[in-house]
Amino acid sequence: MSDAIIVIDMLNDFVTGKIAADRAERIVPALDRLRTAAREYGVPVVYANDAHREADFELDVWGEHAMRGTEGAEVVPELAPAPGDHVFEKRTYDAFYETGLDDHLRSLGVDRVVLTGLHTNMCVRHASAGAFFRGYDVAVPEDAVEAFTEAAHESGIEYLDEVYGATLTTADDLVDEWRSAAGGETAEVTSE
Repeated sequence: MSDAIIVIDMLNDFVTGKIAADRAERIVPALDRLRTAAREYGVPVVYANDAHREADFELDVWGEHAMRGTEGAEVVPELAPAPGDHVFEKRTYDAFYETGLDDHLRSLGVDRVVLTGLHTNMCVRHASAGAFFRGYDVAVPEDAVEAFTEAAHESGIEYLDEVYGATLTTADDLVDEWRSAAGGETAEVTSE
């Protein structure tokens, strides 16, 4: 199985800005460990980031946020993309909708996506739908996704499990899986 980790909307406006989720910062350490290990073990690290334009209908629901080209639409510094990472802009909840992500993942030979970031019950849920409808297996490390509330997070997790058959896991379990697939070689996996 060939994985790619997709980091969804870990942006300034979502973590500390205009529509910040107080709970978002608590997944940063697990996400950092996960993407560091992914790079070490040759698993592509992909960012799917809101980059809204003035005419986007989503702004009617959430107000102006993560506007393309602004600081609010940048990945939080602790999780900034590294050289070799892949960055996609999105304008809807679904990371696959009109972004080119599917074609890119297929060109990399990916058949399982590891979905991380914000929000478990919204963008992660819709990215799961996008992946599922395109035939990808979906894995979700529960310690690397979050939502505005515990209830929203839990309902999102339940939906991903029941409707898309997502493999629910943890960041550390995925790191162990990648290590095992690499022949048990131990990579130096520390936060950057």
